Amino acid sequence: MKIYTKTGDDGTTGLFGGTRVPKHHIRIESYGTLDELNSWIGLIRDQPIDKSSEKVLIKIQEKLFTIGALLAIDPKKEKLKSGKDRLNIPNIDNEDINLLEKEIDLMEKQLTPMTHFILPGGDTTVSYCHITRTICRRAERLVSQLNEFEPVDPILLSYINRLSDFLFVLARKLTNDVQAEEIKWIPEKRD
Repeated sequence: MKIYTKTGDDGTTGLFGGTRVPKHHIRIESYGTLDELNSWIGLIRDQPIDKSSEKVLIKIQEKLFTIGALLAIDPKKEKLKSGKDRLNIPNIDNEDINLLEKEIDLMEKQLTPMTHFILPGGDTTVSYCHITRTICRRAERLVSQLNEFEPVDPILLSYINRLSDFLFVLARKLTNDVQAEEIKWIPEKRD
């Protein structure tokens, strides 16, 4: 398989099923942002973090590839998702969301309860995690927008939403791990 095909030289790209769409199509923006998110998660994974978090991040990266592949299927070619013409793409299911929730619960047991919003930062790895969380939120907004025009499996939106929660709690856990200061956002009082 060649890396360059030249088929996108006209500003279009192909969905699974053969349909060509502009590279700026909301569907492409959606899974392109998930690809960006996946790369940032790889950067977090490359930092000096605990092995348990690293393993969970690898699972998340695999799920993001799955979601991207599912979003790359032309919605008019639903038979590619099931039946004899099915592509070899796994599904996202409630177990995947449950894993994120379980990990959030485990991390929160180690943390002091939140009483205020916190300012992102305190350590490079923590900052990477907060950047990644904001990219996850952008991906969620794009997939939600796509859903307005072409229905998306609701479980994909749930997974991405829960993932942003996971990334926020992971940032707090990493702050705790490196003993960085968690700075609370306390609005200034005005006279």
